[in-house]
Amino acid sequence: MQLVWLAPCLAVSGVLLSACQQQVSSSPPTSAEVDDPLQWVNPFIGTDGKGKTYPGATVPYGMVQLSPDNGRSGWDWISGYFYPDRQIAGFSHLHLSGTGAGDLYDISFLPFSGDFFQTLPAAGGKDAQVRTERFSHSNEKASPGYYRVLLEDSQIDVELTAALRSGLQRYRYLQADTPAMLQLDLTYSRNWDSTTATCLYQPDAYTLAGYRFSSGWASDQKVFFYSKSSVPLKAARSLPTALPADLSQCAQAGPTLFQLQFATSAGQAPSEVLLRTALSSVSVAGAAANLTADLATATTTASAPEQQTDQQTGNFATTLAQAQAAWRAELSQVQIDADAQTKTQFYTALYHSALAPRVYSDADGHYRGPDGQVHRLQRVHRLARTTAALSSDQGNNSAGQALSSNQHYDFFSLWDTFRAQHPWKTLFDTPRHQAMMYSLLEHYQIAGRLPVWNFQGVETDMMLGYHAVPVLADSYLKGLLPDPDGKLGALILQAALDSANDVQNNEKFGIQSYRRLGYVPYHERPWNVALTLEYAFDDSAIARLAHRLGKTEIAAEFSRRAQNYRQHYDAASGFMRAKDQQGQFRLPFDPEAYHPEDYCEANAWQYSFFVPHDVAGLISLHGGQQAFVAKLDAMFLTGQQKKGVKDPVHSTSALGDNHGLPEWISGFIGQYVHGNEPSHHVPYLYALAGRPDKTQTLVRQIMRTLYQPIPDGLAGNEDAGQMSAWYLFSALGFYPVDPVSGDYVLGSPLVRQATLRLGNGKVLKIIANNQNEQHPYVKAVRLNGKPLTGAVLSHQALLQGGVLEFDMSASPAPTGSF
Repeated sequence: MQLVWLAPCLAVSGVLLSACQQQVSSSPPTSAEVDDPLQWVNPFIGTDGKGKTYPGATVPYGMVQLSPDNGRSGWDWISGYFYPDRQIAGFSHLHLSGTGAGDLYDISFLPFSGDFFQTLPAAGGKDAQVRTERFSHSNEKASPGYYRVLLEDSQIDVELTAALRSGLQRYRYLQADTPAMLQLDLTYSRNWDSTTATCLYQPDAYTLAGYRFSSGWASDQKVFFYSKSSVPLKAARSLPTALPADLSQCAQAGPTLFQLQFATSAGQAPSEVLLRTALSSVSVAGAAANLTADLATATTTASAPEQQTDQQTGNFATTLAQAQAAWRAELSQVQIDADAQTKTQFYTALYHSALAPRVYSDADGHYRGPDGQVHRLQRVHRLARTTAALSSDQGNNSAGQALSSNQHYDFFSLWDTFRAQHPWKTLFDTPRHQAMMYSLLEHYQIAGRLPVWNFQGVETDMMLGYHAVPVLADSYLKGLLPDPDGKLGALILQAALDSANDVQNNEKFGIQSYRRLGYVPYHERPWNVALTLEYAFDDSAIARLAHRLGKTEIAAEFSRRAQNYRQHYDAASGFMRAKDQQGQFRLPFDPEAYHPEDYCEANAWQYSFFVPHDVAGLISLHGGQQAFVAKLDAMFLTGQQKKGVKDPVHSTSALGDNHGLPEWISGFIGQYVHGNEPSHHVPYLYALAGRPDKTQTLVRQIMRTLYQPIPDGLAGNEDAGQMSAWYLFSALGFYPVDPVSGDYVLGSPLVRQATLRLGNGKVLKIIANNQNEQHPYVKAVRLNGKPLTGAVLSHQALLQGGVLEFDMSASPAPTGSF
């Protein structure tokens, strides 16, 4: 496998710079690597600009994300790492991918040599100084499951890889005759995160164990760890001055910083050290058991000295090979033929889409729930049905796949991911997707309501809506959740009703006003228009689920609630507008303004088209297709108003530049903002209004200008896979505008060919005939030889497998057809 060495590359404007494109890979792939999807993944994409991704080592949906941290706070360092930075403060084991708030960075190690001690004042509110080491991108590599960097001040070569619940570090101390040192800083915290309690003790000469408790974006986080070294650990300096003898003597307060020295049995400084750290939300014993479980999978595959297995930590080469194999299996579910830029962008998006949700339960099935208590998975009956169903479809593969379903997952960024990320997962790896859905229900059974935005077992109530409802409803309606006795459907419906009716009477959600008035009034809280529109969409999902289950009264009630979007529509302006309790629109009104915040991280332009469940109704409100298309045109042609600047800004000149607008307004074309989620479906509305040609040109423009294979290559936060899922769907030629309808809207594929290995065992092949940059238009579409005459393709039709064929053209098909 070829690893990527990246040199610094500046953000580009409009079109790609060839120099930046060439830096994705240091040389063309060899013939043996051409079909290996790992070759095309660049984990540095999104680490600069708005992306907020991290470059470190993890496995698909892994509990551990072992990655470097720069030691700073601030918006740019939300993932811990920002590509323009040149210093590393440590390698910690938990990170968020592309989120809008910073947290985690738990269990941070930093190797160093001798007495060198450099501190870096942290920016953004955390005033603690930290030890740092300088590094250069010319001495840095990243690929799926692997990260490597040279710490220049101490001359230490650091390599990282990971297993499901542990991270493995390899340090090579390159300076002779200097002490080989290591620092563990349990108090390390940045951004929203603050340490509340720590514990560190040394069970034996090779082991460190303890915990770090913290509070931040997610409150009351508990991370237990268990670390094994390949060489003995000798204490050099610790705060407090002495480590407790065991876990029972740990104090519940106070900082813990530990510096130690590595030494061989002969007293010599080792040239190489392996350090494996496993995590658990439950206990130190759980972390130790997780380490043992990961070691059990790491069998020796070679006898070369550098590949010999260490009994304490496992073998680095073997662990890396297993991480790569896991990624190869994950990424090979879709195989594409496309130009190099598209392949890099596509496989990196596929990689990012597999970073969330992630495993949260221990190897024995225990996990800490949203009530702060320890729970254990109880899924035997569901797993039995899943395995039996898979056996009939997939033969011997079922047993291995079923294992992935025996996990509890968290890190559900539902406001972002209900749109495309979760629909994407309904196409593949059915057992894992089922486990994610069961995890949502387990959260409900403990907390009394479905999650809004959770991680580390904690509900954050970030953003808005009850978007676990459409995610669960979509999966159930697609037949992905076996329910022979009807109990599972009844549970999902009850969970949906409890969330939609706010049975816990949590007034901050505005649901009681929504139920009483049909909308959320602006005096009650910000984001009021957004709340009504998103509740109406979620209600449509409940109506569909209730209809499937034969609950006609519930279906009728929520069908009516799904029409509440009409409450905000102002026919005079053509926008969704805020109202007071008496039903009067707020004055004054500026559709381009971002304050007052009647819309969530958006303005009236971006939210007025959020009616994905009733596009036909929205078109009718505007007076028909022609008027609706004119309104869409105005959205893409109306520039953003920047404070103090007379002329509006019509497009993003560099992906990381938001032109002085609010942080979340980036990657825009007129008033369309691709850098945030509310607008993601909008380009596909043209196709539903009889102008598929406009959809086709727009999605091509977005894929080519707002996604780039460079560090500053994402137009906005990656948001736990949503930004990537939009690209994945669009590059294949379709997108779930209404993610609960079971339909996709056709666009313009970017690939020449693609092969999808679907979750039901069937294979779908996509072919784009006459594909090139000058042929963005679709002249005809056929599924298994049968022409498609509309703009919609059903999920169930895709699941039959076969061939989906697009005929591409330099000119659009006649209006209203393909």
